[in-house]
This record gives sequence, structure tokens and C-alpha cells, in this order.
Amino acid sequence: MAGNSIGQVFTVTTCGESHGAGLMAIVDGVPPGLALSADDLQIDLDRRKPGTSKYSTQRRESDEVEIISGVFEGKTTGTSIGLLIRNTNQKSKDYGEIKDTFRPGHADYTYSMKYGFRDYRGGGRSSARETAMRVAAGAIAKKYLQERLGVQVRGHVTQIGNEYSNVLNPSQIDWDFVNSNPFFCADADAVSRFETLIDSLRREGTSCGARLEIIASGVPVGLGEPVFDRLDADIAHAMMSINAVKGVEVGDGMAVAGQFGHSSRDELTPDGFTANHAGGILGGISSGQDIRVSIALKPTSSITTAGKSINTQASRLIC
Repeated sequence: MAGNSIGQVFTVTTCGESHGAGLMAIVDGVPPGLALSADDLQIDLDRRKPGTSKYSTQRRESDEVEIISGVFEGKTTGTSIGLLIRNTNQKSKDYGEIKDTFRPGHADYTYSMKYGFRDYRGGGRSSARETAMRVAAGAIAKKYLQERLGVQVRGHVTQIGNEYSNVLNPSQIDWDFVNSNPFFCADADAVSRFETLIDSLRREGTSCGARLEIIASGVPVGLGEPVFDRLDADIAHAMMSINAVKGVEVGDGMAVAGQFGHSSRDELTPDGFTANHAGGILGGISSGQDIRVSIALKPTSSITTAGKSINTQASRLIC
């Protein structure tokens, strides 16, 4: 199975399944001398870990990361950094009844068709649990970028289902508030609407999609290698590799189709740009403005509403 590594200078390779023994990552390209501990990574892992809110998956995992190589006496050595998270709440037997059934909306069917075999325990490699190692590796990159270049990478939820967060100016975001509510939302008025929506969907036995925005501030001018390794192309590649992501936008994204040239361009003055419709990337190269990326996530397929499917022999319709 190819496709488990990403990056060129900073390279991350991951492995592990949802209900296997654990998740692992090898991170290459981190310069020596960076102060690094498991606590640095745990901050973001604690924000991601399951079971912390009634509005997320109820699987309980501590997601405690171990650094098993590449760090000595509290600093990176320049060699490969090995990361390990042990699974502690595996319930493989819960999936025994569906091992011969393709769950609608999951990757069961395509994994079986491609490999002729699949790990049916919670989706195996295709499970969203795989993203835990992305978070751990990403925390290393975030720390390096902030300490060496002053770059900050943060995100907030802007939409859940048909409810929206009304935050138009990223400079007005209270990031402490974002990190204090279960939806990581920047709009206090939207939190209660999100809660009401999720509660109603649970009663109905269904789910909904979501949208969030990632903002990287302090990015220097000049990052990106046209034409095939444009910065926006690399970002889109990374974002689309996340399990549930079905859409990526940079800057105004799809909205540019309804815009006009005289108003959508980011004009320049001696004091800088007058707008940021391009999302901080021009011609595939960072402009020095905030990089703004939005992603759309599909509704989770693990719902209680019955749906049509077939078994692995394609011999029986299952509802």
C-alpha cells in the first residue's frame, strides 16, 4: 500500500489502524537543536482526542504520544523522530457482525475491491483515527515555524450543517474563545445553534457536514515552487488527503466564479495589500499576507438510520 508519506524537506510517514495496537509516525527533516517534548505535541492531541465532548465520537482514547527517537536531552538531534500512540479503547468485536457487509458511505467497498481484503475493525487504515498522527507530526512543524519564523497556524469552524458562524474578519477572532468551546467556533452566538442542530440530528439518527477555516499568519513572502509544486497545490494535496474532506478553497475559493476582476484583485499600496481575496498566495507563491484555507467535510457515515448495501459476495441486499 503506497501513499503513506507526505512532504519533501519535511517528510511524515504514518502507519496504524483504528483498532490495531496503535499508531506510529516517522518525521524526517526536523533540524537539530529544536527544544521538543511530548508535552509540546500533547496540546494539539488533547484538542483532537475522542471522547472529550458529547458532540464528538464517544470512543475514549487518551492519545498520549511517546517520542521514541530523534530527541535527546530535550532537543531534536536532526535524525528521524519516531512517534507512537497506543490504542487503549479497541472494541474489535463490535464490528464482527458487519465484517461481511459494506457500510454505505465508508471505504469498505473500495478497499475490498482494490486490495482484495480489508480490516473491518472500524475501517482500519481508512478510519479518521489515522489523523491523530498527522496532528502529532503537525505540532512539530507548528512549533518550528513559530519559533524560527514567527508563523502561527490556527483554525476555527465556520459552518455545521445549515448553521453558520458569523465571523467575517479573521483579525477579530478571539482564539481563546475558539479553544474553549466544543465546536472550536469563533462566534459565541453560533455555539448554541450548533448544539441544537447536533442534538436534533442525533434524535433523527443522521449527521451533517461541516466547514472550517485554517489561517496561517506571519508567513514570509516567497514560499512555493511553481508550477507543479505551487504552495496552494501542496496545501490542497495535504487537505484532500484527510479522510472526510471533500472540498478545499484558498482565499475566496469557489466564490471567485461570481466575482468581477476590478473588485476581486488584491490591490497594492505603499502600506501593503488592500484586500486578501487570493488567500495569501499569488501565482503559487506566498505573498506575506495571511494564508486562508477552507475545507469542507462530509457528514459522518456512522449513523443509525438504515441504508441499502450488499455483502462481500454481492449476493444479498442489506438494509
